[in-house]
Amino acid sequence: MDEKRPVRVTILNQQYTLVAGEDPGEVEDLARSLDELLHSISEKAPNADSTRVAVLGCLHLADRLRELERDLAHLKERVGSKSKEFAGLLERALEG
Repeated sequence: MDEKRPVRVTILNQQYTLVAGEDPGEVEDLARSLDELLHSISEKAPNADSTRVAVLGCLHLADRLRELERDLAHLKERVGSKSKEFAGLLERALEG
């Protein structure tokens, strides 16, 4: 059974205690990355409150996720196409 451990992180100058599974370092890295993103957004929008900065950060991450999902779908199509192509070549080689 996975042991859950509390991990303290700081995001946008707010401290949070999160529960981490196998690798607390991964949670810390994610929090650090998110903190950097949100600080970057708040520097570009200095009058935005933390809620607005968080929403803009979520939109940025959602956009990035959608882009990665499109890339993954494209790669799956290419792999499927190449698999069919190689299967056909193998079939012809075995017949000849």
